[in-house]
Amino acid sequence: MLGPYITIKPKKPIVKLASLLIAILGLCGFVIPAKAGSTPGNGHPTPRPNIILIMTDDQGWGDLSLHGNAMIDTPVLDQLALSGARFARFYVSPVCATTRASLLTGRYHPRTGIIGLRPGLDTIRSEEITIAEMLKSAGYVTGCFGKWHNGTHFPYTPPGQGFDEFLGFSAGHWSNYFDTNLAHNNQTIKTKGYITDVLTNSALEFIKRNQDQPFFCYIPYNAPHVPIQVPDRYFQKYKQRGLDDMHAGIYGMCENIDDNVGRILDLLHQLSIKDNTVVMFLTDNGPFSSRFNAGLRGKKKQLAEGGVRSPLFVRWPGKIRPGTRVRALAADIDILPTIAELCGISKPKTLPLDGISLVPLLTGKTDSWPKRMIFSFYAREGIRGMTPYSVRTERYRLINSGHDNQLFDMISDPGQSENIADIEPARTTELIIAYQAWFKDVTQNLTGRTPIPIGYTEVPTVDLPSTQGQRSKGLKFSGRAPGWNHDWIVEWPSNAESISWTIDVVKPGTYEVGLLYTCKIDDVGATLQIDIGHHQLTTTLREAYDPRPIPSPDRMRRQVAYEKRWATLTFGRVKLQSGPTKLWLRVVNIPNQQAMQFKSVRIKKVD
Repeated sequence: MLGPYITIKPKKPIVKLASLLIAILGLCGFVIPAKAGSTPGNGHPTPRPNIILIMTDDQGWGDLSLHGNAMIDTPVLDQLALSGARFARFYVSPVCATTRASLLTGRYHPRTGIIGLRPGLDTIRSEEITIAEMLKSAGYVTGCFGKWHNGTHFPYTPPGQGFDEFLGFSAGHWSNYFDTNLAHNNQTIKTKGYITDVLTNSALEFIKRNQDQPFFCYIPYNAPHVPIQVPDRYFQKYKQRGLDDMHAGIYGMCENIDDNVGRILDLLHQLSIKDNTVVMFLTDNGPFSSRFNAGLRGKKKQLAEGGVRSPLFVRWPGKIRPGTRVRALAADIDILPTIAELCGISKPKTLPLDGISLVPLLTGKTDSWPKRMIFSFYAREGIRGMTPYSVRTERYRLINSGHDNQLFDMISDPGQSENIADIEPARTTELIIAYQAWFKDVTQNLTGRTPIPIGYTEVPTVDLPSTQGQRSKGLKFSGRAPGWNHDWIVEWPSNAESISWTIDVVKPGTYEVGLLYTCKIDDVGATLQIDIGHHQLTTTLREAYDPRPIPSPDRMRRQVAYEKRWATLTFGRVKLQSGPTKLWLRVVNIPNQQAMQFKSVRIKKVD
């Protein structure tokens, strides 16, 4: 079990970063980060490069035509790979939140407070320094356009983690990709169009506005993650190739991403900033379904090669030689130190890094690259007992499922067809011991679920989602994969049930407390009770409200909850002091079969 709840409100360190001056070694065409104060031959400081970091969601290694998939068209990404460096063995986590944490901080995700996917266990600690914070301190303007999944409440959202502009969503997935509501900074806005197009539109506007100053543009697309939704022209194209609805939808979403990446690259050319912009592309984990994966075993949530190998393409015209192939081991933890070196930041003021800069590999200096091990594990509900894990070396992959050990020679057996753990027991033991030491190190400061902060001026109204509460066993979620974004408690069958949250009151004052619910006419009359701090509030559910879920243009049936409209019910106001406290929701009287369907408690600071 994870440790007790705690409140974490450390101050982030003030970062003083060296300015970037890049000297170009013309004979080789490679990037050589310049020492502070250097200038090119004309005596003017070399401009710092812009950084565009693009990541897709659940796009596997095999979802690119470059990697041998004859059924999909991704010409832009294929050309991006060929126009710079592409990595053959670049690794991420088996699920998205953990990859994003490692990517943004340069640290293995358990160090950042993130354990896995589940709401409440997917929040980066506030003292972590992200790429955005590092670059912002060096004079960059920063923007994030897409899926965050590293904290759903301010200040754990992009506006609190170094991004000047944010359009997207902070939860683990989204339920509707057409004409949807998204967060713009700390406000919710209605958007028009398909979500990948909308996110790209905002990224393009960000680039246009900031073309005359160094910028960091992070574009974590949420496609091709489920639900499978894609404009007709993409879907019909792949249906005409004889693919089923799932493959037609996924490949259509991937081609739409490819087109949007093309729009970004075209704009760089139009603005004449192509040569001073580093473009990086990767994915967050393997494919979520069993489909073409270039012969790699495994998919999302699995620790085999196909679940954790990601493409990494890095383009910087004139600095990184086209056609550069990299076979050395690299990982998501290496992105931050790589960007730091590319931007001339010799000593980034972050917490201790696990990653190392990939610049030597980008410049062809591979002789001194260290032999290393890449570690990963998958914890669905938090760390309890044996957590499945994997260790990757230059030659081997060890997988411990919690029940047995599997060892594969990845050079002679890249498809992982023969388990040689019994044939090489010494090697197996060596890797197990290495993992145990690593795990002890990276998990030593784990503290459990992050309390939900309330009272920030930037976000006066905060929802406490049912998915992030600690609930009794009788409360069930609606979706077949319960507890994800937009899910809700589908019934409240007895007064023995309860749900609670740990909150952190960052500013004392008066707060209005209510909740979001639906209720059938036959269930009207239940008495609800909220206990918060030393206060107790009660009210009666007197109005029925029972709308159907919002229709969604899925290409195939989803396994997660649909969106739904909710009624609000106000309990009253309370005065709260600063600090952590518990909030409990109970139903003390149920006159009929059940009380309600419940989405979240809502707290608003009113003075």
